[in-house]
Amino acid sequence: MEKNIGNLDKMVRVLVGLVLIALVFVGPQSVWGWIGVPVILIALFGWCPLYKVLGISTCRKCTNS
Repeated sequence: MEKNIGNLDKMVRVLVGLVLIALVFVGPQSVWGWIGVPVILIALFGWCPLYKVLGISTCRKCTNS
């Protein structure tokens, strides 16, 4: 798995994931907030399957190779 997520993309994904998870405990308390877990995992691994399918990469080091 070649990394295809850059640092800014990772930070945004982790932030969005944490907000989604927070919605489980505060706010509408819907199970949909657990969607934040895979979002954070994708950021931690640095590889997004949807980016792979679409041929997108936000990782500067990876786009040069």
